[in-house]
Amino acid sequence: MGATARVRMQLSSEKHLNTLLDGLAPETGVSSNGRAKVVLGREGTFLVVDVAAKDTVALRSALNVYLRWIDSTLKVLEVVEGS
Repeated sequence: MGATARVRMQLSSEKHLNTLLDGLAPETGVSSNGRAKVVLGREGTFLVVDVAAKDTVALRSALNVYLRWIDSTLKVLEVVEGS
């Protein structure tokens, strides 16, 4: 793979971390077009997103998808926990 990135995000709770890992697990692995591979993990209270892609376009695309999914999930958790 030609381009890689690692994103580490500290989450406010173990519950949020587990929810994200469980919810995104089915989406990880090699992308449908085979240009990127995503691996999710944890380091303490940090969510770790590792992306390896054939090129920077595929890397940016995969990162954008996962960051949007993470953001959406966290926003839903805020609403659910606030009610």
